[in-house]
Amino acid sequence: MHKNLVTALLLLVSLATSAQTFVFNLPQLESWYNVDEGDTLQYKFEITNRDTLEFKYRLIHDNDISVHFDSLGNFLWIPSYDLVSRIEESKQFSFILEAYNGDEKISKELQFEIFHKNRTPIVENLPLFYVKQYTTNVYNLNKLDQIKDPDNDPIVFIPVQESMPQGATLSELGTFKWQPSRLQFRRLYGKPISVEFIVQDQPFKKETRGVFKISQTQLDLPPEVLIVPSDTLISAKEDDVVNLNLYITDPNGDDNIMDVGFLSNNNKVTKDALVKNTATQWEFKWTPGYDFIDEVGGVDTIALTFFAIDKSGIKNDKKVLVRVVDSENIEKLDNRLFQKYKGILIQSMDLIAQLDDNQKKLNKQLKKAKKGKKKRSILNASLGAITGVSPVFIDGVSKDYVTGIGGTAVLTLGTLEATEVMGRSKDELLERLKINIDIRNQLQAEGDRFARQYALKVKRRDKEFNVDSEKLKAQLNNKQLILLELPADWTNSSEPTDKNIRKAFPDYNNEGFE
Repeated sequence: MHKNLVTALLLLVSLATSAQTFVFNLPQLESWYNVDEGDTLQYKFEITNRDTLEFKYRLIHDNDISVHFDSLGNFLWIPSYDLVSRIEESKQFSFILEAYNGDEKISKELQFEIFHKNRTPIVENLPLFYVKQYTTNVYNLNKLDQIKDPDNDPIVFIPVQESMPQGATLSELGTFKWQPSRLQFRRLYGKPISVEFIVQDQPFKKETRGVFKISQTQLDLPPEVLIVPSDTLISAKEDDVVNLNLYITDPNGDDNIMDVGFLSNNNKVTKDALVKNTATQWEFKWTPGYDFIDEVGGVDTIALTFFAIDKSGIKNDKKVLVRVVDSENIEKLDNRLFQKYKGILIQSMDLIAQLDDNQKKLNKQLKKAKKGKKKRSILNASLGAITGVSPVFIDGVSKDYVTGIGGTAVLTLGTLEATEVMGRSKDELLERLKINIDIRNQLQAEGDRFARQYALKVKRRDKEFNVDSEKLKAQLNNKQLILLELPADWTNSSEPTDKNIRKAFPDYNNEGFE
């Protein structure tokens, strides 16, 4: 009985031993399981109630995660910065921790939450920036491998104004632009300048300061030739002025320019057409002239090659074609138009003067006709016997009576007109006088307008000049002039001088044709 009891007790002890629960010693702080990228997690995992038993340890995890863990339970993990993006903000990771000894196997899940940790942008040593003179030099900082954000965050560039050269700009996208002046370029010789800037990531606003140096270009570059206007083909008439402005610059400095000139395939274009204004600005002025093209309506094309040479003998050139078209001699044209302008005004002046003379004659005739009517007394034959009739002409106020001597007489009073006495009718004279005055006033008005409108030679070149000339000529050939019976051999006592023409038409202008 006792033996059986001992056996039973030993079995219970054995069962109790085999039913023992083994426990891992785990970190109890919550912050150990919630960490930022880049933090160091280090710990030694082991079974706390293992007595004399020896356990080996194993960690099961995602193969993409770099964790150091050995069979003794030593754990080391530094979560890399690429585990969590800034968009995700945080991410959970699970590990299975195992301990085993023979048939004994204990496991425990470890749950971690890793938070994204933002890092500042990186700016390494930047390459030297070489610039050219008078050229807008561009340095794209955003395309350099030496500037980056380790988290691939968007970045912006901020200039440090006190270090920026005058005239330079730096955009948020990292585009640095600068066109150094002549003095600024000279100062760079043997003395590069440093430009500071700030790289800021978004949206965390972490900043890193960077710097790059600017120096003169070390390449021997050819001069640059800029022609304004930039047309490669220019059309011009013989009397046009071909005017081109040349701007010569050298990327290595204006002092490097040795010679500027041009070549032409036509020897009529002389070298003095190119004039130097400054060391970098030249002007080409050339007028072909009316004798440039012999054939009427002909066309000729001139090739001009402008060049610049630096002290190293490096040359650059630009070619311009000038298409010259034959044109009418403007001086001869202006002279011919002026003679027409002056000639028709002389004719108008002469006719006005003749009409003025004719008006005076008509006024005299009308006055004489009026006097003849007042003094009129007629002796006329009558029916019946007449012993004698004598006419009596009475001065002063006419009483329209005559005295008959002997016999009887029939008298007709107040029925005869001046035309029967003087040879002209009063009404006819009045009609002619009206026609004379109307033609004269209309011709004066048209002549004044014509002299004023075409006083400038540039206006006489308009096609309307010939139209208006014909209108004025029509006034000179007014159909009613025939009614005035003007003598064809009449001549103007006033000479057709510019002074006399200006008296007749004050706006007449002979400037340039004296």
